[in-house]
Order: sequence, then C-alpha cells, then structure tokens
Amino acid sequence: MMIFAGLTFAQLLGIFGAAAAFATALYILKLRRRTVAVPFSKLWERILRDKEATSLFSKLKRLLSLLVQLALLALLAFALGDPRAAATLIKGRNLVVLVDASASMQATDVGSPNRLAAAKEEVKRVIRGLGGSDRMLVAQMDAAVTPLGPMSGDTSELERALDAIKPTDARADFPRALRFATDSVRGLDNAEIVIVSDGRLGDAVDASGKVHVGDDVKLTYLPIGAAARNVGITQFSVRRYPLDKSRYEVMLEVTNTGPEQEDVELSLLGDDTLVDLTKLRLKPGERLPRFYPNLSGASRTLEAKIQPLAGSEDALPTDNHAYALLPERRRAKVLVVSPGNTYLEAALLLDEYLDVQLASPRDYAEKIAPSGAKHDVVIFDGATPMAPPRTNAIYLDPRGPGSPVKAEVELKQPGFDRIERKHPIVRWTALDDVNISRGRKLVAEPGDKVVGASDQGPILVAGQRAGFKFVAMGFDTRDSDLPLRVAWPLLLLNSINWFTDEDAQYISSFRTGDVWRVPIVSPSGQAKLKAPGGGEMFVPVHEGRAVYLGERAGFYELVGAEGATDAPGAEATKSAFAANLLDAEESSIEPAKELVVDGKKAGNLSGFQIGVRREIWIYLLLAAVLLTAIEWITYHRRITV
Repeated sequence: MMIFAGLTFAQLLGIFGAAAAFATALYILKLRRRTVAVPFSKLWERILRDKEATSLFSKLKRLLSLLVQLALLALLAFALGDPRAAATLIKGRNLVVLVDASASMQATDVGSPNRLAAAKEEVKRVIRGLGGSDRMLVAQMDAAVTPLGPMSGDTSELERALDAIKPTDARADFPRALRFATDSVRGLDNAEIVIVSDGRLGDAVDASGKVHVGDDVKLTYLPIGAAARNVGITQFSVRRYPLDKSRYEVMLEVTNTGPEQEDVELSLLGDDTLVDLTKLRLKPGERLPRFYPNLSGASRTLEAKIQPLAGSEDALPTDNHAYALLPERRRAKVLVVSPGNTYLEAALLLDEYLDVQLASPRDYAEKIAPSGAKHDVVIFDGATPMAPPRTNAIYLDPRGPGSPVKAEVELKQPGFDRIERKHPIVRWTALDDVNISRGRKLVAEPGDKVVGASDQGPILVAGQRAGFKFVAMGFDTRDSDLPLRVAWPLLLLNSINWFTDEDAQYISSFRTGDVWRVPIVSPSGQAKLKAPGGGEMFVPVHEGRAVYLGERAGFYELVGAEGATDAPGAEATKSAFAANLLDAEESSIEPAKELVVDGKKAGNLSGFQIGVRREIWIYLLLAAVLLTAIEWITYHRRITV
C-alpha cells in the first residue's frame, strides 16, 4: 500500500489539474492557424491533397507531445506527495550511533589513515543506506559523550556531524556513552544503538552499577581494526626529593602489549635536548620500568619518545610520546610581619628555598603595603593589616578588619580535639596533645575548611579569598608549647607548600580523560588555557584551581584571566603543566571480535541497502528529467512537431 508523506492526494489532484489545464490551453493555442488568401493553381491543389494525406499522422504527433507534457506534470506532482510504502512509514528505525574516538582509534592498522577514519567511512555507508523514515543521531564517544546533532533523517546533516568527530588521546567512557544512548532512544519505536569501535571499551559498569539495555532496543556492534602489535609508554612521572629540592627522580615504564617480541629505541629529551638514548627489547606482554635518579641536563620540560627498530611494528603512535614538567627550582619569597618572634624565624630557616624578609607591623603599613611589593607568602604574627594583601597569607592570632576570619570570644585552654588529617597543611604533624593556654574562636565562612578545632570552636582554618589562599591560627604560638614540637615547622612549611603547590607529591603530568584541577590565581573566576595544538579557551576557576576535562596529550599553558586581557593593571599569573595518555589498556589495540553488554551480545549491522535511497520521490524526479530529455530530443528531431 502506498501512502503520501508530503501533500495529500486531494491536494496533488488539484495541483495536477491546474497544471494540466494550463498545458492543454497552451497546446490549443499552438494549434490555431491564420487564414491566408492565395491565388488558386494546380500546384496548390496537389499540395493540399498531400496535406490531407498526412493530417492524421500530424495530429497524432501533436497529441503525443501533449501526452508527454502531461506525463511530466504528473511525475512532478506525484513527487510532491512524497509517496512511500506504508510499511516503511510504520517501521522506521531510530538509531543512535556511538563512534569511538578514543586513543586506540588512532591505530594505523587499517587501510585508511587510522581506525577512526575507517569508522567514519563505515558510518557514511550506513547513513547513505537509511530508509526514508529512518532517523539517526551521531555521537562522539571518548572521555565524555558528545551528541553532534539532533535525531535526523537528513543525510547531509548527518554526514556533516560525522565529519566533526576528532580523535582524542583518552580512554572512552563506555558506560556514560551507553547510558546516553539508552536515554536517547527511550520510548521510541524500533530503537537501535550502533557502536562503531575497536571494542577496547571495558565493561559497561560505572558507579551507578551495570548499564542495562532494554529488550526492545537492538544493540549492534560494527568492529574496526585488524592488527595487535604495539609498544607504548604506560608510566612517566618526575618527583622532587623531599629533603633536597634540587634533586629529581624520573620513573618511566614501556610496555609491549602485542603478541610478538619488539625492539624499540627510547629517547629522553630535556628542554628539547637529548639526555638519554637506550635500545630496549621487550618480550610479548612485558612491562619494562626505567629509573633516572639525579637527572641532569633538564631544567623544565621532559619528553620521552619510543621508535620501533627494524623488524618491529608499532601501530599506535599516540602512546609513543610522554611529557612531564620538572618542578621549578625557585626560592619562595616570604614576608614575615611581626614585632619579633624567634620561634617563627627559626622554623622558616629550616628550608633553604625560602627567601625570608622580616618587617615590623609599622614598616609594613607605611612602606611595604603602599609600594605593592610582591611576595609569595606573607605571615602576619599578631599584626593583622587593615586590608588583606593580594597574595597568600598566614595569620597567627589574627585580629582586626583585615583578617579573613573573625576572631570572637576568648577560649581557655583550647586544644586540637578535631583535626582534618587529610588536609595538606597538617601532613606528618601530631597536634592532638599540643597544650595551649588561651586563644580565640575563629568564625569560618562558607567554603572555608576547619582544619583544627577544640570542643569550644575552630582554632585552625584554611580557605581562600579573592583567589588567594590563607591559613588562620586562633592563638599566639608563644602561648602554647607548639614551637617546641616538630609539628611547628612542619605546619608552617606545609602551609607555604600548599600556597605555592610545591610539595613532595608534585604532579608532573595529568592523565588524559580525567577532570584536571590546575592551581592558578584568578580572582575573576576564569583562566585562559592554551592547548598543545595551539587552540585557546577560557576555563572556570574553582577554589583556586582551573577545572577542565582534558583529552589531548602534550604541554599546556594556563594564564589567569587578569593576564589574559589588555586591561590596565592586569597582571599575568601563568602556570604550565603536561598531560599524558599512560594507559596500558588503551595501548592494547587488539580489536574485540564481539561486544557483550549486560549479558546481551551485540549483533551485526544489517538492514541497510548501502548506496540505495528508498525515497520514491527521488526516482520520480529522475524519471521527470529523463522524460524532459526525451521530449527535447524528439522536438528537435521534428518527431513531435
């Protein structure tokens, strides 16, 4: 049974009738002849006799021309109705196609440039084989899931969405993508989820449990890839020695994820200069660690590269590079504003990488604060400024309007009854038995962290104001035995390291696919991020850290919004960091032959007539064009004239 999906049959009859009447009127006008008086002769008598003999054939030729024109109009009118089979209208499919754009899809084991390009070609064939009532949504699947357009049956729109897919250097979050797909087809008839991938997706399980695909949803798997030989860098990090910040140690791991022995060349570059060159032989499945103690020849950037040697193969170039940033060797400038505190000065002398400057409260108020001198940390010992400095600060026994927290009622013999032991400023400290003669209760604001508190109220608070961190201690250290304990210098140095993000757990690189939280000073709440490929974007800053889901490996540059504009007085606060794949599972590029989700095996792709459009109106238009060509040929050959 045929159904019109466009104009109704009655509308089509009206359009065809009007057009046919107009064409017939033109035909009749064409047949009208002028009366011309001519002299009679035997010659004209013979001509008229011949004309009468051929008049019937002439009438038939003209009638054929009219019929061709009417047939052409009928085809065009019929095409406006968009005729379709009733079965296709009822059984149109609703498809969500998840295209894997993870790191393993950059493998070069297929005929196309990589697996992702081959996947796109396969999806294009599916798009071109869609039925007239089929609808499709194309989504990119990587560390996130990105729908690239609405559910549509427009093949041009779908192909444009497909072309927008770009490869990433991260693992695919399969559970998230699958949940998105099931939500997208919920309640739709003939729903189908098509997964185009090499199958290196892991189990469809996340924090919410297993992902369930309904029985009414068809699950289809389109496998991509062929080979499995690959060697990659799966670990790469650098750390500072806690007791000697001038020394660094680098740890690196190379893994052969393939089934055959491979020979590779490992290069280590410091500041773009070759530091070490080693040839490695790895057995199938072997993980080979390498350590570089007391690294020399590098001051800031570090890059590791592997290159397969003759006879070896490496199908995935993405995991052949790893990047790291060495911790900067610089002295933190610390300003101590105090009337005099030997315990405080002695504790700061324990770290040779602190450039300590002493100032009295009067000198600070009259000279240093108005001059705008820059310091990494300012310590106020019993001397709170009128306005907080535009830098990180430690407040010992704070009082006055410049304190980030209010100091209220006096406390008698408070103690550290509750300690937030996971906070970095109290790492390696023991404060439980510290004796304090008196102090003041600190009033923390929303967003602040109460690190230490007595039963009477908070006495140690950490937080952030206008993009700068602070630590406030609600008692004078000289009114306690804290300066006599190892915890006192540790508390100070931990606080300074927390401000400057320099500690023994320095992160030399982030992992792609994770949400990065990079320290940056930006009171405006945003920062400008420059990616390895040269692209720039603004990212939000929350609690002193820029938040970004990174999916590209390489070196990044982060600039506080104050330095990202040309506004007067804008000061650039810059930082740099590196990101790496470092994922042994993603480096294992053996394609999966089948895909099982929640005990349900994904089927093969079927039901698509690749390269054949099933909309009838297209063929009607082609027939109209063909008929027009025939009419043109017959007219010029004087057949229908």
